[in-house]
Amino acid sequence: MNYRTDLEYRKETLIKLLNQIQIHENDIIKALYDDFKKPAFEAVLTETNYIISELKDTIKNLDKWAKPKKVLPSILNFPSTDFIYKEAYGKVLIIAPWNYPFQLALCPLIAAVSAGNQVVLKPSELTPKTSAIIAKIILKTFHVNHVEVVQGGAEVSQNLLSQRWDYIFFTGSVAVGKIVAKAAAENLTPVTLELGGKNPCVIDETANLKLAAKRIVWGKFINAGQTCIAPDYILIQKDMKNKFIEYLKEEITLAYGENPEESPDFARIIDLKNWKRLTNMIEPEKVLLGGKTNIESRYIAPTLIDEPQLDSLIMKDEIFGPLLPILSYKNEAEIDNIVSKYEKPLSLYVFSDNKSFANKMILNHSFGGGCINDTVIHFSNNRLPFGGVGHSGIGAYHGSLSFDLFSHKKGIVKKANWLDLPMRYAPYKDKLKSIQKILKWL
Repeated sequence: MNYRTDLEYRKETLIKLLNQIQIHENDIIKALYDDFKKPAFEAVLTETNYIISELKDTIKNLDKWAKPKKVLPSILNFPSTDFIYKEAYGKVLIIAPWNYPFQLALCPLIAAVSAGNQVVLKPSELTPKTSAIIAKIILKTFHVNHVEVVQGGAEVSQNLLSQRWDYIFFTGSVAVGKIVAKAAAENLTPVTLELGGKNPCVIDETANLKLAAKRIVWGKFINAGQTCIAPDYILIQKDMKNKFIEYLKEEITLAYGENPEESPDFARIIDLKNWKRLTNMIEPEKVLLGGKTNIESRYIAPTLIDEPQLDSLIMKDEIFGPLLPILSYKNEAEIDNIVSKYEKPLSLYVFSDNKSFANKMILNHSFGGGCINDTVIHFSNNRLPFGGVGHSGIGAYHGSLSFDLFSHKKGIVKKANWLDLPMRYAPYKDKLKSIQKILKWL
């Protein structure tokens, strides 16, 4: 082993990583633009600044997070003091996605390193410019035996998954998540799976429709809709639907202009395969706004879809693009029937000034996390757990939870020697009634 695992070394490498990211921030922004025209504003907000903040927070709190935690001992072990120790799992594999290729590669990497692990990072082959700058930064920061970047396509991922790891962290689709889980099960390797789902956005008659439209347009069309926590479809009270659609149209125009293809603030679809997948979902007769596409630039306009059938192509799986279906409902039973038709989503959003209704939506449905009267912003608070449930994922991270995720917790009892009660030792003759009384009293 050519690197140390002590806390000081971990902090030194994380500080080096922070410096390298700050030095190369403009290169990262350019790489993201070159890969799929991610606007510089979005690159800073959702990628570089997020990671810089995460690094600063981790460096600041690492000593506290790593410190053994004293817990209340059991009276049965009196006299003792009890602790939870955190140790690194060992060799960790991180497979990162393409939609936020810098943030979602570096965030789990920071956590794994802070907890003392060795890491192999596999960035996405669909964002070659960003993957290259990640590899460059990692090479300048870490010893190759500590952190290594391995680039390549699906065959590289398959080869990595065939090897034995102490922990696997994967962000991506449900379909590939199942492959990762199956490979991990061969060696009983623990996994975190950050997946996705059809995230509902429920709007009732008490909602501030204009503000809701503004916030939904931003949350849906940032990154051209290629966000795992983006609203996947709208469920709006039937009487409010037409008015809300007009607000959505206004907000889309305000954000991206009359022709979003010319907007410098609207990204492109990551590759031709996904462009074709998305364009196949568009039923022209149901388009309320948008629908325009350009295969050469992989452009798809922000598109509103009116009342698609629940078994239509656009409603079968997570959309992951700039297409927004709008469904209406008459009562809460219809909401429940539609939401429960799909697997548990990664996020759920409610727009309502009725506290009782909003709480009912939050409590009656199982999902990873969400917002009341906004979208996607829960991701930005590193004191909140981020992760899915059921088909939308396994495990949660961010902030101190990230450190804990990549740490095995060891329970330790430190027993004192100044008193040794004889009750527990054999022979047990004439002790049964006494121990039953004691246990009953406890």
